[in-house]
Amino acid sequence: QVQLVDTGGGLVQAGGSLRLSCVASGRTFSAYAMGWFRQAPGKEREFVAAILWSGGSTNYADSVKGRFTISRDNAKNTVYLQMNSLKPEDTAVYNCAATRGRVLTVRAPTLYDYWGQGTQVTVSS
Repeated sequence: QVQLVDTGGGLVQAGGSLRLSCVASGRTFSAYAMGWFRQAPGKEREFVAAILWSGGSTNYADSVKGRFTISRDNAKNTVYLQMNSLKPEDTAVYNCAATRGRVLTVRAPTLYDYWGQGTQVTVSS
């Protein structure tokens, strides 16, 4: 069974930075893609960024492109989300997720098989 533990959230002022981490554990961890999603109160879960475990190709939501960077460390089974130039509208619970196999799109949360417990990011104005 794969477990994802995401950490690194917190309270930051607008313009600040945070780095989220997601560590995957399990007897034999293997994923096609890992992604970050977020959900603000009263809103639907939305795609933030994803990375292919093999090859490292990345995909970003337009709202975070140029400010957020997703990366991975295969040896540590860890995915990172570096968030710079944070805005109040980035406030949400952020969850990492992983897919077991190839998916048609990395942007659809319903296609992910494993989820972290979530970490709160709050950006004050």
